[in-house]
Amino acid sequence: MAQKSISWVSCPVILASKSPRRRQLLQASGIDFEIVSKEIVEDFPPHLSVYEVPVHIAKNKAAAIKNEVSSDALIIAADTIVALDNEIFGKPKDAEAAYQTLSKLSGTAHEAITGVCLANHHKEVCFYVATKVFFKTLTDKEIFYYIEHYKPYDRAGAYAIQDWIGMVGVEKIEGCYFNVVGLPVSRLLHELKAF
Repeated sequence: MAQKSISWVSCPVILASKSPRRRQLLQASGIDFEIVSKEIVEDFPPHLSVYEVPVHIAKNKAAAIKNEVSSDALIIAADTIVALDNEIFGKPKDAEAAYQTLSKLSGTAHEAITGVCLANHHKEVCFYVATKVFFKTLTDKEIFYYIEHYKPYDRAGAYAIQDWIGMVGVEKIEGCYFNVVGLPVSRLLHELKAF
C-alpha cells in the first residue's frame, strides 16, 4: 500500500511562500504542508553580501507569519536571487528591466542563490545554497521572444530555468538544479531531518 507522504518531520509544516514553484517542489518531496504567507518588503541592509541577502529576506518572511501559526508548527521560508559580480538581479518590474537584466546575464556564469529559514517558536536555522549557471550568449531576438512569450516578471534574474530559456540559453550548471528553480530540496530535507 502506497504511503501518502514520507515522515521527514513529525509536526505541522508551513510554507511561507506563494511561489507555485516552491509549492510544487515541496509537494514532490513528499512533505505535507499548508501555505501561510504575508507580503513583505524585500529590502535589506546595504552591507550584506549576495549570500546573506536571500537569507535575510527568508528570515523576514518566517518572522512575518510566526505569530499566526501554532507553536508546534515548523515554518519553511525561502528567497532566491540571481547575482553577477556582486550585483543582485531581483524581479524585473517591466519588459525593459527584464531586457536589461537578461542582456547583462547573457554570456556569463552567474549564481542563483536561495536563502532558506527553518523556524518555530523556539529556534531558527538558516542557510543558503548557490548554484552557478552558465548562459550562452543570447541574441536580442531570443531575449525579446522570451520576454514576450514567458513574461518573467516574477522571476529573480528575469528568467526561470525550467522555461524555454533554460532549454536554449543555459549551457550547464554547477550545483543543485532545484535551487535555481527556487528551493534547494536535497539540502532542505537534510536540514529538516536535523532540525
